[in-house]
Amino acid sequence: MVARLVYLLCLSFIFVNCSDPRPQYNTLEDYPVYPYADLGVTYTPTATTFKLWSPAAQEARLRLYDTDVREVAPHTTQKMQEVDGAWTTTVDGDQDGTYYTFEIKQNGRWLGEATDPYATAAGTNGWRGQVVNLLDTDPTGWEDDRRPAFGTPTDAVIYELHVRDLSIDPNSGIKHKGKFLGLTERGTVTPNGDTTGLDHLIDMGVTHVHLLPSFDYWSVDEARLDSAQYNWGYDPQNYNVPEGSYSTDPANGKARIREFKIMVKALHDAGIRVVMDVVYNHTGRTENSNFQLLIPDYFYRFNEDGTFSNASACGNEIASDRPMVRKYIRESLEYWVDEYHVDGFRFDLMGIHDIATMNDVAETLHGIDSTILLYGEGWAAGPSPLPDSLRALKVNTPKLRRVAAFSDDVRDALKGSVFNPEERGFVSGATDRAESVRFGIVGATRHPQIAYDSINYSSAPWAPEPSQCVNYVSCHDNHTLWDRLAISNPRDSRATRERMHRLALATVLTSQGIPFLHAGTEMLRSKGGNENSYNSSDAVNAIKWETKGQHATTVAYVRDLIALRKAHPAFRLGNTERIVQHLSFDKLVEDGQFISYRIQDAPTDQWSDIYVVLNGKNASRELILPEGTWQQVLDGSEVNAQGIGESLTGSLRLAPISANIFVRTAAAEPSR
Repeated sequence: MVARLVYLLCLSFIFVNCSDPRPQYNTLEDYPVYPYADLGVTYTPTATTFKLWSPAAQEARLRLYDTDVREVAPHTTQKMQEVDGAWTTTVDGDQDGTYYTFEIKQNGRWLGEATDPYATAAGTNGWRGQVVNLLDTDPTGWEDDRRPAFGTPTDAVIYELHVRDLSIDPNSGIKHKGKFLGLTERGTVTPNGDTTGLDHLIDMGVTHVHLLPSFDYWSVDEARLDSAQYNWGYDPQNYNVPEGSYSTDPANGKARIREFKIMVKALHDAGIRVVMDVVYNHTGRTENSNFQLLIPDYFYRFNEDGTFSNASACGNEIASDRPMVRKYIRESLEYWVDEYHVDGFRFDLMGIHDIATMNDVAETLHGIDSTILLYGEGWAAGPSPLPDSLRALKVNTPKLRRVAAFSDDVRDALKGSVFNPEERGFVSGATDRAESVRFGIVGATRHPQIAYDSINYSSAPWAPEPSQCVNYVSCHDNHTLWDRLAISNPRDSRATRERMHRLALATVLTSQGIPFLHAGTEMLRSKGGNENSYNSSDAVNAIKWETKGQHATTVAYVRDLIALRKAHPAFRLGNTERIVQHLSFDKLVEDGQFISYRIQDAPTDQWSDIYVVLNGKNASRELILPEGTWQQVLDGSEVNAQGIGESLTGSLRLAPISANIFVRTAAAEPSR
C-alpha cells in the first residue's frame, strides 16, 4: 500500500512537471525581475497588447467586457502566452473603452478574476480595468501646463486637504461638490460673501495642496453615489487610477483621468502645486486583493507562522524591499508625475518602506524634476518582519536622500501627546515642553543650544537638514487642533483657547523646516470632538465655510503669517549650517513656558535682526528687549510687516499665550 502511494506521488510529480515546463522557483526571492516598463496595457488604434508579470502562474488568461457591470459575462476570453517572464496577448482592432480583467492558474486552480495592478483606467468601483486612449484625456492647454515656480523644500507651505471636504458643505457655493472639479471653480463664496474653495487657497498663500488619497480606493461604493458615503481613502485598490467617487462618471475611465488633470491644471494656474498622499504600504483588501490573486504572496510580508504581517494595522503590509515591488512603486510614482504633472508625494506609514526603496524613488523623481517634494510618516502602526535598521523610520532620516519626515516631537510638544487627549502642551499650559519646541524651531537639526536629553521623543537630531523635517501641530489624524484644546483645556474660555490655537500655528509657520497645515485650521476647524473621522459623515468632516467669517481674526492671522514667512528668508534658512550661524536662543530661562531667540543677518533678508518670543503662559509678562530700537510685527492676534504700534526700546508687557516678533530698526546709540 505504501509502495503504491509513493508510486502515485511520483507519477503526480512527473505529470505536473511535464504539463508545466516553466521554471520552478523555490522562493519568492528567486522570481525573475521583469526589465521593461510595459506591464499592463499598451494601446494603439489598431491593436492593444496586455502584459501581466506573474511567475507563480501556470496559465494566465485575459477577459474582455463591453461593460463594467459585474454581472455581465465577458465577450472574449483569451489565453495569454509567457514572453520574457511575463504573460502577454495582443487583441487586434481598436479596443478603446473596452473593460478587462486578468486571471491566473496556480497549483492547477484558477484563482479568480482581478483588476490589472498596472491598470491606468477602470470602471465603477475599480473591479475591471479599462483600455483608454490617454491622448483623449488631456484637457485644453494641458501641453502648456507647467509647475509653478518653486525653490527649496523649506519654501513650501503645505495645506493638507480631503477632496470632498473642501466643497461638500451646502454653504461652499461650489457647484461640483465633493469632486475633483470642485477644486477648479473660481469666484465661489458663502451666503455672507466670504471666498471659498480655490479662491480661498489662493488668498491664504499656500504653495502646495496635499490631497488625501485620490487614487482609486475600496471603501466607497461608486455605484450609489446618490447616497452619502465618506472615507479618507487609506484603503488602496488601484494605484494608478484616480478615485471614481471624485469624478462625475465613475464608469468612464476617461472622465476620472480628464477631471483629475483639469484639477491639477487649475491649481497650477493659480500658482499652487499638488502633492498626492500615497499609500503603498498596504492594500485595502488582503487575501482577495489584485496583487494576491494575480501574483500570490509576492507583494506582501509574512510572519514566521505564515500569516500576513501587519505593520499597517490594516491587515497586511507591502514588501517594498522585493525588487518587483520596488519597481512597481517607482513606476507608479513616475506615472503620476509624467501623466498627471503631480508635484510631490506624502508617504503614508513610510516607516514600513525600506530605505533603499525610498532612495530609489527619490533619485528617480528628482531626476525628472529636482523640485518634487517628498515626505512621509517616519513610523509604522505595528511591528514588521523587516529590521528597523532597514526601514524609513524617523530615526533613519539621515539615511534618506532628500526625503523628509513629520516631526511628532514638535506636534506633541505644542499641544500634548495625540495618544492622551487630556495632556497639555506648550501652548496649553505644560511647563516641560519648551525644549522640544526649540527642537522643532531648528527643524530637528543639530544645534549647539538644544539639550537633546530633554526632547520628548528623540535623543538626538534626526534631520540632517531642515528640509527633511515637516513641522505641524495637527492633520487629518486624531483631533483637530481646536477640538484638542477644548478637551485638554475645558475650563479655559473660548478666547483663551483661540490664543493657544494662534500660538501653535505661529510657531509652526515661523520655525525652520517645512510647515504643514491641516485644512480649515485657520478657521478653527472642528469635527465635534471626533478623533478618527475616517468614515464619518460629511456633517463631521466637511469644512464649514460659515466659520470663516466667524473666525476672521484667525483666518487673517494665518494668511498674514504665511505671507510673512514667504517674504522673509530668515524663517526658512534652508540648511543646518545657516541655522547654527544665524539663529541663537537666549540663555536658558528657568521657565518652561517661555522661548526667545534671535535670527541675525540672515542671507538676502531685508530684516537684519529678528527677535522671536513665544509666551506659553496664561499671563502677561514683562519682556526686556535687546539693546536698540525695535518694531513689533507679530503679536497674539495680528500680523503687520509694517509694524504694530510705536517703536519700542527697553521693556514691554507681552500678552498672555502669544507669539511675538520684533524687528530691530536701529542699533543702540553708543554710550558717551
